[in-house]
Amino acid sequence: MAEIQEFDFIIVGGGSSGAATAARLSEKNPHKQVALIEAGPDDQGIDEILQLNRWMELLESGYDWDYQIEPQENGNSFMRMARAKVMGGCSSHNSCIAFWAPAEDMDEWETKYGATGWDAENAFRLYKQLENNEDAGKAGNEHHGDSGPVRLMNVPPADPCGVAVLDACEQAGIPRTQFNSGKTVINGANFFQINRKEDGTRASSSVSYIHPIRDRENFHLITSTQVKRVLIDENKRATGIEVVDNAFGTPRVIKAREEIILSAGAIDTPKLLMLSGVGPAEHLAEVGVETLVDAPGVGENLQDHPEAVIQWEAKKPMVEDSTQWWEIGIFTQLETGHEEQFPGRPNFMMHYGSVNFDMHTLRRGMPGTNNVFCLTPNVPHARSRGTVRLRSMDFRDKPKVDPRYFTDAEGYDMKIMIEGIRKAREIAEQPALAEWKGEEQFPGVDKQSDEELATYVRDCHNTVYHPVGTVRMGADDDAMSPLDARLRVKGVSGLRVADASVMPEITAVNPNITCYMIGERAAELITEDIA
Repeated sequence: MAEIQEFDFIIVGGGSSGAATAARLSEKNPHKQVALIEAGPDDQGIDEILQLNRWMELLESGYDWDYQIEPQENGNSFMRMARAKVMGGCSSHNSCIAFWAPAEDMDEWETKYGATGWDAENAFRLYKQLENNEDAGKAGNEHHGDSGPVRLMNVPPADPCGVAVLDACEQAGIPRTQFNSGKTVINGANFFQINRKEDGTRASSSVSYIHPIRDRENFHLITSTQVKRVLIDENKRATGIEVVDNAFGTPRVIKAREEIILSAGAIDTPKLLMLSGVGPAEHLAEVGVETLVDAPGVGENLQDHPEAVIQWEAKKPMVEDSTQWWEIGIFTQLETGHEEQFPGRPNFMMHYGSVNFDMHTLRRGMPGTNNVFCLTPNVPHARSRGTVRLRSMDFRDKPKVDPRYFTDAEGYDMKIMIEGIRKAREIAEQPALAEWKGEEQFPGVDKQSDEELATYVRDCHNTVYHPVGTVRMGADDDAMSPLDARLRVKGVSGLRVADASVMPEITAVNPNITCYMIGERAAELITEDIA
């Protein structure tokens, strides 16, 4: 039998939050041994991972868990939920759009959901701590950090079609604005900030937090190792993990003297908890897993940013190079006819893309061309809620991921999409884009009514790949929050979660930098609790 390894702390998942947690925890506790376990390979030396402008090559590749979603009653059942299988997790897989979350979002985590200590003041402190921002030191940017591990840069205005889009936005009443200014953008547009180094290397959590500390004596990186389950003893204490080196490998045990932190993401963290006996008792019984802790909120509350796409043929040559091909964000308020639940925040966002985005339109007979540009309307605070469930008790089986897109009772999510397509068309009709906008390829000018646009969205929508909320933190007495505000799993000692699954409500913006922040906060909380 292989010798059992043992560490003080084990972090399961080397992704956006896990890498940050491991690096900071080993830094703050030099006499504690910290192990980071990642199912995928190391990212060092893999150019398609490290070079940000190659990120779209990674979708449905060998570095993608590539979860097919369950059939949707009101959405696109062809959808795939990309989840990265490599060091850095989705920060090694995404387009590195870097946003501070709106203060209103963070404050509501605390005031509405009982996640004490997760207010905007703490979040903004940690954003500053983690970043090395190009704007730091400039007038009006005193809130930015200049010495953190994560490099943030401004996308240069090198795309002339993108510049024309911003001009058109201004003509449509959406002014240019600065992102990450410390103030929530309700109506504004601009080139993004992104987490990327000057040489084009993505500033993933692995590049930013792990590459610099590989030789740290108390840090141990274990890659290509998949966790089957967390071991929980008769006292309901997490004592270790059972792992394999391949799907049919002989299991071995890695023990934790103090704590295990699950950072496997909003799909695989609830899967691991359920495989370990922590989850909804009725569901666990259905698949043959013994219930150790009946936690009905595990795998519930799945949220995402669904997006549609509207694309035009470009009348002039488009750029042949880009930082990451999705360089502009557009926020505004749309009239929905529904009472707003998220005051002070935008109810609509779009990304601008300089590539053919026919991922879900080609199969519907709407082929694109190569010289195009597009806008992708999405819902910042979608009201639909989905689930993650086990397919079986076999850890090798992919979980059942059911986002339940566009199933909210009021029809709010679809209303935003429909009005969002119309807002995109309004922008495209402005004089600034007259030299660029050719034929609308999809959905096509023949689709004008609410019903026609809704059918198009249901058939062809995508996701911005932002699943969150499936192991949410909350008040101690909230039975549907599996975690307390210190990220501890209720009913089990020595076990926490630190990743996007802990979010009680999705952020109105791309959440990746917030996942870094969660990792930073987790290391703080653990260090405080063991002092």
